Amino acid sequence: MKYKKRKYFLAGRINLIQRSKIRELFEKAKKMDDVISLGIGEPDFDTPEVIKEAAKRAIDEGYTHYTPNAGIPEFREAIAEYYKTHYKVDVSPNDIIVTAGAYEATYLAFQTLLEQDDDVIIPDPAFVCYVEDAKIAEAGIIRIPLREENEFQIDPDELVEAITKRTRMLVINYPNNPTGAVLKKKTVKAIADIAEDYNLYILSDEPYEHFLYEGAKHYPMIKYAPDNTILANSFSKTFAMTGWRLGFTIAPTQVIKDMIKLHAYVIGNVTSFIQIAGITALRDKRSWDALETMRQTYAERRKLVLHHLHKMPHITPFKPKGAFYIWAKIDPELDMTSEDFANWLLENAGVVVIPGTAFGKQGEGWVRISYATEKEKLIEAMERMNEALSKL
Repeated sequence: MKYKKRKYFLAGRINLIQRSKIRELFEKAKKMDDVISLGIGEPDFDTPEVIKEAAKRAIDEGYTHYTPNAGIPEFREAIAEYYKTHYKVDVSPNDIIVTAGAYEATYLAFQTLLEQDDDVIIPDPAFVCYVEDAKIAEAGIIRIPLREENEFQIDPDELVEAITKRTRMLVINYPNNPTGAVLKKKTVKAIADIAEDYNLYILSDEPYEHFLYEGAKHYPMIKYAPDNTILANSFSKTFAMTGWRLGFTIAPTQVIKDMIKLHAYVIGNVTSFIQIAGITALRDKRSWDALETMRQTYAERRKLVLHHLHKMPHITPFKPKGAFYIWAKIDPELDMTSEDFANWLLENAGVVVIPGTAFGKQGEGWVRISYATEKEKLIEAMERMNEALSKL
């Protein structure tokens, strides 16, 4: 018997994963001249100097070797201290894993808690990785809509209606990417009660927790449902450390032990000297001063972009209270899909925005605009958009 020769042998599950529409648009933009990107979800600030110096010092002090799989004990203690100081929440350092950003934290949660035929509830719109993580876990995906009239918060009644006998986990992400919405305290409590009543895990992805405006507050889910919450967080946004790949997960003791087993085979441990820098990030006042400067700058940019968008034809912004994105509605009379509109803006204004459908079907008719870009470029981008849209 002869076998058909193939150059590559690929696992079928890899074909379940869709390439990010965000990346596709960026690649198209790279081939064009004079483009301003309002698409990327990355701080344009440099990492605070005190953190960089801590990493350099750690290398010189010999932090170039393996660490415990879960992370350096002092770093996990610093994370626990942070939650005690900021939120009055008691967390054991033993219930914390240091991860390669929040991306790995969410991946660990999906792979540890879900299996074939389990259901996971994911809001729509939502950050792009959740659905793809669910596919890899072979879990059933239930999307619940985030509605403008509800300020893009999860509706507890709709959440209850979506729960099935197979539902094991709910994903939430507030302050929200892409909408910039913030959960009210009563909604957080309602979700916590539902999780406890229906024995659900909550994967709460909270990397934008410090970027809040107009008196908005963040309520970490772990404070209200500690026995049901897997909290994913990251240093990427808080301290402008996207390239450092530093995050962490907090979960109940019985869950964290199994997450550590998987983590040990995925990456072993996060880079040692980066963990030492993380201790400085959390404990040094200069890190927090730098964060406050970033937050104030984002607040000014947010105000600027909203001002310009309100004067533009054919686009209406939702007023965000968190993160550094504006979720803007496309005029239905244009008869353009979100992708059509984003491509049209790129070609006619030289401005990158992200089509809402990159985040789910409910994103149709919307685009995400990032204001993590310096003021001068934001102003120019707004002027370009206004000029182009005024011709429609």
